[in-house]
Amino acid sequence: MATQVYIRVILGICTALSVTGADDYFRYDGYRVLRITPEIKSHVSWISEWENDPDLQVDFWRAPSVPGRYIDVMLPLKSANKIERVLGTYNISFDVLISDVQKVIDDQTMRNQGNDTEFSFSKYHKFEEIQDWLHQMARLHSDIATVVEITTTFEGRTIHALKVGKPSTTTKQAIWIEGGIHAREWISPATVIYMTKEFLQRYGHDKEVTDLLNTFDWYFLPVFNADGYVYTWNARRMWRKTRTRHKGSICVGADPNRNWDAHWGEPGASHFPCSDTYCGPSAFSEPSVKGVADFIQNHGRFIGFMDFHSYSQLWMSPWGYTYDLPKDFKIQDKLSASAVEALGSVHGTKYEHGTIANVIYVASGSSVDWTYDKLGIVYSYGVELRDTGHYGFLLPSEEIVPSGEETFAAVLASGMFILNNSFL
Repeated sequence: MATQVYIRVILGICTALSVTGADDYFRYDGYRVLRITPEIKSHVSWISEWENDPDLQVDFWRAPSVPGRYIDVMLPLKSANKIERVLGTYNISFDVLISDVQKVIDDQTMRNQGNDTEFSFSKYHKFEEIQDWLHQMARLHSDIATVVEITTTFEGRTIHALKVGKPSTTTKQAIWIEGGIHAREWISPATVIYMTKEFLQRYGHDKEVTDLLNTFDWYFLPVFNADGYVYTWNARRMWRKTRTRHKGSICVGADPNRNWDAHWGEPGASHFPCSDTYCGPSAFSEPSVKGVADFIQNHGRFIGFMDFHSYSQLWMSPWGYTYDLPKDFKIQDKLSASAVEALGSVHGTKYEHGTIANVIYVASGSSVDWTYDKLGIVYSYGVELRDTGHYGFLLPSEEIVPSGEETFAAVLASGMFILNNSFL
């Protein structure tokens, strides 16, 4: 039976590729996003199995978890109509969040246009533009900023981070900030860029920023999954994974946030290569994941780690692989509460906080579990940025600056919490 399902899925994928063309720009005309709230465990299990049906072409935007916790799923029109009828038959609650995904994509694209002569913090930017900006910032703020080469992707792109901090003759403790691990989550790189700008411009003028940069080295990596991010601009806007081609698989890429060597391949990740949560053929099979992990492990004394995603407005700590709470949960969640309070004070945006598994869903092989479990970085966090589903991954560019402002306040509060609750 498993073999038959696999063959059906592969045939479905081959059909999709032959229709759209591997290099064509894929359109999502008529695709809908449904929000479904199953109330019993059997309904959760049933919905989880949709991913194995190639005819449905399911794309979970927020994966199935537990009864009572909503699921967001994108479907082509034919599948959406079918699913809506079945949900109605079984009295399973659902709403249509987005009635035509392509219209929202087109709207986001239109709003993002402009003739800015300088780098705009209220626009989404292509990978090359972001890389140029990092180098420009290093030149303009050469007293505190340097570009650092982290690793090279499968497709040969160099991943750079900006190291920001007062120079020291000794190795300072460090805090790592990353965005764009999932390609389609454009608000993540944009928010990391905005926060980087704030740290650079406020140094020497803002006491807290100055104290934090004098005490710690900060590493800002706006685009972790460079290959996937480029692909979302050039070919398929809703792409999530890397672009690695693994031997023996027709499907491309793996989920870079299920590929870390921390409970790799356990529940919360898929071993099916065509799944959006495919954990890869082995831990650290993805060059970008292995390269970032090696850098964090071998460079500096990292005391903080924050991995920014979208969407759902959540500030989360380990564990992702289990519902059990870690031994450091109390102080981890205390920082989360401080961050969420600071964030909400800017624009009134409401965030939840807690462990990954308990707040959103079980996810094994994640970055946060690895940095905490393997490197002992107590202050390790995964953050889901705006919004709560109205736009989902397609947040208009008008929301970049508000997201940046409130998230900067949260990161600033987090940094001060670490400064005041760590033995330096």
